[in-house]
Amino acid sequence: MNSLNSFTAPPDSQPGGDSAAASHPASVPAAGRSVAHSVRDSWPTTDIGGSRLHLPHGTIPALDCAMWVLAIVLVVSLNIDGGPAEPARAAVGVTILLAVVLQLLAWLLFLRGRVRFATSDEIPQILVTDLFVAAVLMLTSALSQGVLLPLGTAGVSGAVALTLHLAARWLFQHFVAWRRRPQAHRTRRTIVLGAGYGGVQAISLMQQDQDGVFTPVAILDDDPSKRHLRISGVRVLGPWDALGQVAQETRADLVLLAVPSAGPDKVDEVVRNAQNLGLEIRIMPSMEELVDRAPSYRPDASQLQSTNVFRAPQIADLLGRREIDTDVDAIGAYLTGERVLVTGAGGSIGSQLCQAIARYEPERLIMVDRDDSALHAVQLSLDGQAMLDSPDLILGDLRTPGFIQALFDENRPTIVFHAAALKHVTLTERFPEEAFLTNVAATRDLLLAAASHDVRRFINISTDKAADPQCVLGYSKRVAERLTATVGRTLAPDRRFMSVRFGNVLGSRGSALLTFAAQLERGLPLTITDPSMERFFMSVDEACQLVLQAGVLGRSGEVLILDMGEPHNIEEIARRFATLMGQPDTKVTYTHVRPGEKLTEDLFGRGEADLRPNHPLISQTSVPPFPMEKLEAIADLRERAQWGQHGALVRRWMEAESGA
Repeated sequence: MNSLNSFTAPPDSQPGGDSAAASHPASVPAAGRSVAHSVRDSWPTTDIGGSRLHLPHGTIPALDCAMWVLAIVLVVSLNIDGGPAEPARAAVGVTILLAVVLQLLAWLLFLRGRVRFATSDEIPQILVTDLFVAAVLMLTSALSQGVLLPLGTAGVSGAVALTLHLAARWLFQHFVAWRRRPQAHRTRRTIVLGAGYGGVQAISLMQQDQDGVFTPVAILDDDPSKRHLRISGVRVLGPWDALGQVAQETRADLVLLAVPSAGPDKVDEVVRNAQNLGLEIRIMPSMEELVDRAPSYRPDASQLQSTNVFRAPQIADLLGRREIDTDVDAIGAYLTGERVLVTGAGGSIGSQLCQAIARYEPERLIMVDRDDSALHAVQLSLDGQAMLDSPDLILGDLRTPGFIQALFDENRPTIVFHAAALKHVTLTERFPEEAFLTNVAATRDLLLAAASHDVRRFINISTDKAADPQCVLGYSKRVAERLTATVGRTLAPDRRFMSVRFGNVLGSRGSALLTFAAQLERGLPLTITDPSMERFFMSVDEACQLVLQAGVLGRSGEVLILDMGEPHNIEEIARRFATLMGQPDTKVTYTHVRPGEKLTEDLFGRGEADLRPNHPLISQTSVPPFPMEKLEAIADLRERAQWGQHGALVRRWMEAESGA
C-alpha cells in the first residue's frame, strides 16, 4: 500500500520558492500572510540527491501525449480489440494526430497548474481527460466512415492510454522512493508496532527521509484482518506478542510504537518487552503533539517532515494522556483580537500558555517575566527566532514598586493570566516573607490594576496546596484565591476574575522527574520522601488546555478545579521512570517528610463541593471573599516584609487569613 501523496513533484508550471517571505521575522500569526504566500508555503517539494526536483516545462503534457501514441500503436499492432483487418496507416496517423491535439486541449482545460504530478489529487483529472479524448475519438470514428480507426479500436485505445498514464506515475513515484531511501550503512532496522494511520505515516517518513537512519523491516498488529497486509512493501508479520521472534528473524534493533492512542498499560508493556529483548524503542507522536512542538506563529512548521519526530518514551506515556475536549470556538471568542497579558511567561505553565494562546491570534500577547533567559526561550518557542526585540517581551519584577501600574498604563491588557509565583514548599517554608511578597502582595497589586484598567478576564493560576493548606505555599495561594474573589465580586458581571487550581505538572522546572533524571544520570539512588506519598499529575498541555477552557466557564468569586485523574504513588513513578531510562535496578532511599509536606494532596478543601455543571473535567466552587480593608492590611504588611526579620509574623498572618 503506497500513499500517492508521499512522493510528489511540482506541477508543470512550478513557482519559485518565496525566499523574501522566509527572510522576514515570523513575529505575526500565519493567518496574516497573503493568500499567495500561504499557498506557496504549503506546497511540498521532492528532493532527489539533496536537490529540489524541477520537471522541465512541457514534460507532463509531452509524456501524456506519448502515452496516447503508444496506446494506439499497441492496440493496432497487437490487434487487442480483435478487429477483422489491420487499419490503414493513414487512419492510424490521423487518429494519433487527433488524440495528441485532444490531449493537449484537455491538459490545458483540466490539468495545467491545477494538481501536482503523481499525486492522488491528479487521478480524477486523468480519468476525465482520458474519457474526454476517448469519447471524441469514438464519436469521430463513428461519423468518419473509415477515415479514422474503427469504433472498437478507439475505445480500447482509451483504456490502454489510461493504464499507461497511471503506470507512468506509479513508476515515477517508486523511482523517487528509491532515490530517497536511507543509506544502508547508517540504517536502524525497525519493527513498526501498529498498521493503522500512525504506522502508515511512520513508514512513509522512513522511506522519504534520505538523511534518516530508520529502515522498516516488519510491522506487527494485533488485528487479525491485517495479518497479510503490506504497507509500502513492508509486511505485517504477526501480532505484538511475536516481537521477539520477528526481531530475531529480521535482525531488528529498534521498535517504533506507531499507535498514538495506546494506553499507559500498553506502552508500559511494550517498553518492558523491548528492553528485555535488548531493543531500543521510539514512539511516533500524535498529530496534536506535533502541532504543540511547532512555533505557535509558524503552524506550517508542525507538519510531518522527517524521522526526527520519532522520540524516546516519556513518563507521560506511562501515566496516560487524556483526550481533552475543549470548546475551541468559545476560547477563541474571548482571546482572538484581545490584548493578553501573561505573567510568569517564562515558567513551565506560563510558557505553554503563551504557545496555546498565540494560536488564537490575539491582537497582542504581552509576556512578562523577571528571568531574561526564560523570556528568550518562550519567544523562541513562538516564532523560532527569539530576537528579543519585540515590545511584547517585558523584563521586570512584579514586586518592583510602580512596575505593575506602568505595565497596565502602557499596554492596556484586556485579558490577564497570572502564572507568576513561588512554588517550592521547602523554600517558602524557610522564607515566608518571599512567598508573601510574590504570591500575595504582587497578586493584590495585579488585581487592583486589572480592576482599574477594564480587564475583562483575570485568571489566577493556583495549586492544590491551597485546599486545606498546611504550608506557607498553600497559605499564600489560598489568600491569592480569596483576593481574586474579593476584587472580582466588586465588578460588573461581564468582568470575570477567577482562580484555577490543579496539582503537579509533569516535567515542569523543579519537578520530581527532573530530580530523578539528574540522580539517574549521576548513578545516584532515587530519593523518595515516603513510600506511601502520593501526588496528582497531569501534563503541561492538559493543564493549559483546561486553564483556557476554565476561562470560558468561570465567574467572579469562583475557583475552578481541574480533574487530575487518580493520584499516583511517587515511589512507583520513580521506579517506572528508572525502567524507562534503562536502569530498572536503581536503588531507592527514603528521606523524611519535611515541614509543610503532606503524604496525600487534596484538590478540594473543607466545604468545597465537587460540582461540574459545565465541563466533565472542571469543577466550580465559590471562594469566600475578604473584606476590602484586608487589601490595605496587605500593603501595610508588605512594608514590614520588605525590611526582613518578619517571617514569623507574615506566616501567622497568611495562615490566619487563608482560613486554614
